[in-house]
Amino acid sequence: MNPRQRLGLLALAFSLSSIGPAQAQTAEPLKVIRIGVATGGVGSNPIRHGGTTTALAYTDGALEEAFKKDGIQVQWTFFKGAGPAVNEALVNGQLDFAWQGDLPSIVARANGVKTRIIAGSGVRTGLYLAVQPDSDIRRIEDLKGKKVALFKGTNLHLAAVAALAAHGLKERDLKLINLDIPGSETALVNKDVDAVFSYVGLFNLRDKGLAKIVWSAAADNYKYTRQTHLLVTDEFAAKQPQAVQRVVTTLVKVAHRYSDEANRADLFERWGKTEYPEKIWREDFIGQPLRVRLSPLLDTFLVSRYEEAAKDAHALKLTRSVPEIHSWFDRRYLNVALKELKLEGFWPAYGADGQLSH
Repeated sequence: MNPRQRLGLLALAFSLSSIGPAQAQTAEPLKVIRIGVATGGVGSNPIRHGGTTTALAYTDGALEEAFKKDGIQVQWTFFKGAGPAVNEALVNGQLDFAWQGDLPSIVARANGVKTRIIAGSGVRTGLYLAVQPDSDIRRIEDLKGKKVALFKGTNLHLAAVAALAAHGLKERDLKLINLDIPGSETALVNKDVDAVFSYVGLFNLRDKGLAKIVWSAAADNYKYTRQTHLLVTDEFAAKQPQAVQRVVTTLVKVAHRYSDEANRADLFERWGKTEYPEKIWREDFIGQPLRVRLSPLLDTFLVSRYEEAAKDAHALKLTRSVPEIHSWFDRRYLNVALKELKLEGFWPAYGADGQLSH
């Protein structure tokens, strides 16, 4: 390639990066969109999972419908290995989009995996602390010196560490046992651990008289809740910006539909066919408007949570460096969707302190 040709390619690359996400063109026809989901879900044909707008888009076949007219296939892959398994697939170029939590995606970013966060999907998600039914543990401070199960390497991990720190404890002040969610619940029932930080499945144990829930992140402060998102690889975004826009716009439409309180019953009925019974999901959302939990916004709260999570991950030696966070959030697609659908201001935005900003 001669210097003039190289200069021309650089100019073309610059021009494509300078225009909006829906304007750039690609010569290669898109045939399949590959989406990774950081949960194994339950069942098969179809796999069922709940709790987020990504889960709703999957259940409703919304993305399939959005790309149907162009003959583009949407391929979903569910990973029992959660976020770390999604990262491996991203590194190997096997995914275009991924739904996962803050910690695994931060680890990937720190290791140079090129992605951009394009929408919230499962923000301010519950974190709970459960203990044995006859335990004298009544608050987080009582965990000092106790054996506590926690699924490390997931967004449960950093949320729990943040909650511990706020209540005067560090990881070394207790004995953290790394177990996945089913394993941690089994360990609690078998009295192999004193307590467990986990998700709504703990309500199942409580209802069977096998556990007692003594703390909830949502009841304490949203800063200790868990955050998940939808991201896209830089490579796919550069080649297929119009497809990325269509994915985000579709997700926003789904989020809007189920953020309507009139659809609350339908929402929980759908999720009741997934990992947990309907009543469990209902309880997880008590006192929380659907707009709070199903928001796609990339607001100050979400960015600040990831900035803090990046620092915490480095302090815990989970990453070798603290990756830059602010530019990771690409709001262009979301802004286009909100404007096009006339939904600007529909979802509440939260500040870094976990409080409503407007």
